[in-house]
Amino acid sequence: MCGICGKLAFDNQATISPSLVKAMADTIRHRGPDDEGYYVSGPVGLGFRRLSIIDLKSGHQPLSNEDGSIWIVFNGEIYNYQDLRAFLLEKGHVFKTRTDTEVIVHLYEEFGPACLEKLRGMFSFAVWDQNAKTLFLARDRVGIKPLYYHLTDASLVFASEIKAILADPSVERQVAPEFIDRFLTFLYMPGEETLLKGIHKLLPGHYLLVKDGKPVIRQFWDLQFAEPVQGNGIEETEADLLSLLSETVDLHMIADVPVGVLLSGGVDSTGVLSLAVDQTDKKISTFTVGFSGEEVADERPYAKLAAQRYGTQHYEMTITAKDFAAFLPKYVWHMEEPVCEPPAIALYYVSKLARDHVTVLLSGEGGDEAFAGYSNYRNLVWLERIKGGGPLLNGALAGGMSLANSLFGPSRFSKYVPLMNDRFPDYYYSRTSNPHRTTGNGLGSVYSADFLRAVDRERSLEPVRTLQAHVRGNSTLDAMLYIDTKTWLPDDLLIKADKMTMANSIELRVPLLDHKVLEFAASLPSNFKLNGLTTKFILKKALSERIPKEIRNRKKTGFPVPYESWLRTDLKDLVWNVLMDGRTTDRGYFSKAAIEGLLRANSNGNNCSKDIFSLLSLELWQRTFLEGEQVVL
Repeated sequence: MCGICGKLAFDNQATISPSLVKAMADTIRHRGPDDEGYYVSGPVGLGFRRLSIIDLKSGHQPLSNEDGSIWIVFNGEIYNYQDLRAFLLEKGHVFKTRTDTEVIVHLYEEFGPACLEKLRGMFSFAVWDQNAKTLFLARDRVGIKPLYYHLTDASLVFASEIKAILADPSVERQVAPEFIDRFLTFLYMPGEETLLKGIHKLLPGHYLLVKDGKPVIRQFWDLQFAEPVQGNGIEETEADLLSLLSETVDLHMIADVPVGVLLSGGVDSTGVLSLAVDQTDKKISTFTVGFSGEEVADERPYAKLAAQRYGTQHYEMTITAKDFAAFLPKYVWHMEEPVCEPPAIALYYVSKLARDHVTVLLSGEGGDEAFAGYSNYRNLVWLERIKGGGPLLNGALAGGMSLANSLFGPSRFSKYVPLMNDRFPDYYYSRTSNPHRTTGNGLGSVYSADFLRAVDRERSLEPVRTLQAHVRGNSTLDAMLYIDTKTWLPDDLLIKADKMTMANSIELRVPLLDHKVLEFAASLPSNFKLNGLTTKFILKKALSERIPKEIRNRKKTGFPVPYESWLRTDLKDLVWNVLMDGRTTDRGYFSKAAIEGLLRANSNGNNCSKDIFSLLSLELWQRTFLEGEQVVL
């Protein structure tokens, strides 16, 4: 796991300054504290920061082929590199290291961009072909590893993190105000745009090839939810899945440094741990986090139960509201894109704890997206089935739910009432968005009049419109899983996972997001994933003998960071000071009176925590990345 950066000037007579490339790499030193390296030749410069995982002595980058005509900087892990290396040796390629990085170099020599089809792993990398004068950038299929770029008529600048791109003085810090509503609609930034003008994300499963100053972007992988044909039964599928999971966890255990497991107390992370202990004779370290305060859901007893079952060296910690607030400025600096993801702060602290003991962590991230683990998947599938009863039944049900809400107060099903008369997938934008308010999460009510008039809802929703069209005709469940795999997963969960762990120089691996696992899950009939009211049916069945019944049968809680109560109590003054400050309200996006009303409503018991945390993240982001301020709260 590392950090990469670089610049290509399109004028062949131009020269890239070595000091510029070093300055870019220095901003992401946390991604790779073990080593640094640079390649600068005329119009191209490549920079690298290394976190040593495999071949600790000879893994220096940038790395080249035999004659120095092809150079690479690479971030990630290729889990099938040993098989690929054997294949390339038979082809006559000469290796000087035993790294997965060098495998990519020779694979590119052999296949060009088609080399991506051979790779199994998580990656972002840049390959400079001196003879062809081409720069080749690529990002893994799911988007586990980030890759940003800034493209003009004069140059291409790229990096693992935005802050490295901003180290180039030619890149201006300008907000793209048209995308503020997109962020507040989704609570993250889906698609290729960021909130900074001209800085883009290379989409998952895509590559960018530049030759003669002309960029070409192509997709090399997509997740296909084909109509299932008659195949194996439950028992055979369960056995196939368990075999595949065992294989992928085995591959994810490859390392020349200690590997641990991040435990959440749920099915997915416990399942990963159960498979990991089969692959090593060493004692595995496990890590979990809990929170101080009354009436806070605590995952630690369940994580400890899993640790005891598998005999791990278990570590746990507690974070407080004070810890949460203290890290907020660094949360924004490390995340780089405004994301309403309070659990990211807990992930930072637990990975900081883990860094004292291991360099690699396995996580259960991705099981819910692959195998349909979230309750909204179940609820919307059933909603669509009910809607098949016709308009009279739909109207009666909607009326009944509305009456119940007025008599007994809003229930968790209130948000589904407006959907009774809408078509799927038109209303499904992703897990966190709600299309039935003025804007995403009700924040249209706090927009200033001028900004509200400027909001273009179709521009805000643009990233999902193509996805909706792509899955029209698929089952309700598969459509939701596809949209979330393309949006929520890479642009929220995986950004959190990468940025918070790399902040502590930890490599996080996600075996359940191996593309072979995703493809297997996508090939299954919907009822193998959502069976009646049971979510993740086939995954739970495959892992049932490996997971304590207390964990297997417990209600899903997610990662219960108690930020909602903290925003009303310990963090109340901090939030008011930031959001009611003139710097915030004078930006022209929001009405000061409306923000004050939102804060008061939250203090009085109305849950506006997501709205408030989103506004707080946005303001701190602007101070950090637009104004270059080192925020102190």
